[in-house]
Amino acid sequence: MTDRDTLLITAALPYTNGPIHTGHIAGCYLPADIYCRYQRLKGRKLIFICGSDEHGVAIMLRARREGLPPQEVVDRYHELIKSSFEGLGMSFDHYGRTSRPLHHETSREFFRTLARKGVFVLRTESLLYDPEAEMFLADRFVRGTCPHCGYEEAYGDQCESCGRSLSPSELIDPRSAITDAVPIYRETTHWYLPLDKMQPKLEAWIATHGDWKPNVLGQVRSWLKEGLTARAVTRDLPWGVRVPEDVAEAAGVDASSKVLYVWFDAPIGYISSTREWAEKQGEPELWREYWQNENTKLVHFLGKDNIVFHCLIFPAMLMAHGDYVLPDNVPANEFLNLKGQKLSTSKNLAVWIDEYLEVFKPDLLRYALATILPETRDADFSWEDFQSKVNFELADTLGNFVNRTLTFAARYFDNKVPPLANPGAMEADVLKELAEYPGRISDCYEHYKFRDGVALTMALARLGNKYFNDAEPWATRKIDLEKCGTTIHVCAQLCASLAVLIDPVMPHAATELREMLRLDGVRSSMPGRSAGTVAWDDAGEPLLAAGHELGEAAILFHKIDDELIEAQIAKLEAAAGGVSAEKAEPFAPLGPEIEYDDFAKLDLRMGVVTGAAPVPKADKLLCLQVDLGFETRQILAGVAEQMKPEQLVGKRVVAVANLKPRKLRGLMSQGMLLMAEDRDGTLRPITSEGEPGGVVR
Repeated sequence: MTDRDTLLITAALPYTNGPIHTGHIAGCYLPADIYCRYQRLKGRKLIFICGSDEHGVAIMLRARREGLPPQEVVDRYHELIKSSFEGLGMSFDHYGRTSRPLHHETSREFFRTLARKGVFVLRTESLLYDPEAEMFLADRFVRGTCPHCGYEEAYGDQCESCGRSLSPSELIDPRSAITDAVPIYRETTHWYLPLDKMQPKLEAWIATHGDWKPNVLGQVRSWLKEGLTARAVTRDLPWGVRVPEDVAEAAGVDASSKVLYVWFDAPIGYISSTREWAEKQGEPELWREYWQNENTKLVHFLGKDNIVFHCLIFPAMLMAHGDYVLPDNVPANEFLNLKGQKLSTSKNLAVWIDEYLEVFKPDLLRYALATILPETRDADFSWEDFQSKVNFELADTLGNFVNRTLTFAARYFDNKVPPLANPGAMEADVLKELAEYPGRISDCYEHYKFRDGVALTMALARLGNKYFNDAEPWATRKIDLEKCGTTIHVCAQLCASLAVLIDPVMPHAATELREMLRLDGVRSSMPGRSAGTVAWDDAGEPLLAAGHELGEAAILFHKIDDELIEAQIAKLEAAAGGVSAEKAEPFAPLGPEIEYDDFAKLDLRMGVVTGAAPVPKADKLLCLQVDLGFETRQILAGVAEQMKPEQLVGKRVVAVANLKPRKLRGLMSQGMLLMAEDRDGTLRPITSEGEPGGVVR
């Protein structure tokens, strides 16, 4: 922890074009919530800010497919996401949304300030335009072949195969994602953030944060090594935050169809949501104490796909503005997979939070995910592992220890905490070890090692069980009731400490346990609640006085039956075999109608893949040798992410044999394989039993 006394914590704004799943929670929101709840228990001043990201091309595409206005789409998913967060116990101080007027006002003010300071570079250039849809094609409105790896379904802002950031003009053979028309170039003017000129300042700032997670620094340094380029911060779109009219007028630009780029306005959502929070407190200027105070420690929690925006682009914006604090840390997580498979929204291959909450208690998932957070590498979730953690760790370890302790106190000591009479070496050792736990767990949380902190918390419950077993109160109650009482006294203190220390991970269970113990006065981990007198560090000391009357014992965690888990597994298996109509992406729209003569121009031939190897320095690209019967062709295909070379060798494939050869990564590609693409982007080669060289009609 730095010596700064104010914490401003943000969690990445979820995109409102679908519900949230376990991958989202493990990647960003749960670690952020654990951190904030812990810091509140420490008594630190903080606000936890999040909100819905409601602009951008993806939302427009969904709205077009569903035949709805974009506002109706974001309204639906905003409420679903917000209720999922609430059900899972996310302790946001404020959850906003970027379609609100205050956000538009804040974003426009920010843009106006940068324009007034002369930060932007104005460029008039020819950009892709869809003559059928009569609109410019920004980012994801364009698809084409990635110039880096050859993936043929890359978007205009990023290739999902090799992960490279792109611009629509870089794509090979671009086409409109709206109508599938071949776009034309038309002139338009946009404002650019000159990241190339800002790179030295960004590099100097990044150099002061050598304590950041290696996965974060690795990605940032890779971007800096390649060299930053100016990035457009406006778009020609009908949906988004409008470019300020006065700025456009001063620049001599018609801004009637121009909005701010979603990755310019989205992080400003943290600021606008803080402003909304301040207004709700009745102090509209209170937000400045967090965003414009040098004593503020700003921490962004997010997934690895958002690293570049929060570590380079947003800091560049904040630097250029000059009135805001910069991030102190960006503890981004890697991805969570589902039983070895990549989460797939389109295939409904995910554990959706809204559906989970219909069946299970929130703390069970919070704990299970907290033990496998993908902090430095991708992690894996399975229902079997979830059941095991609930049954053997929560029920058999933590819950069993609490139940045994309180049951003994109720039966043999009038449901009161017995005195600590003549404690021996064993009691002294346990209490000494207990005193160290808050600090040890705290050290993990302060350094964003949440998995280690959760493991230590459960280790304290194991310490309690071991002590209970070693002390044998079931035996001493018959021959030495005073010694038995001393054992239960120590166990009760361990339970009280756990009632505080499990709170960041399992806040609902912590509340239940405190009620069983009648442990009052604990500082709340929720925003705006009573401060209390018992804080995190106090959990290392005895919290229950001898003679303290306890509450009614209850089962803290119930075991999960096999049948319930089998039902969830069957649900996933059904999803893997067929796509849910409710959750799935719609099918890609049909292309424009063509004449037979257009199709007849294609020379499709059968071929056999006789060799396949990765392309050097392009690990997403495979170089294939394809026997067409009359000759062997070299064809490059961007499928290495989904297929290994040995999986393609021997395959009978269909190739476009009269495609003009082109050079990729220094190698000539003499054709193209035909692939079927599922709605989640999974590629499958088109195969047939025809002889090599046979014409496909």
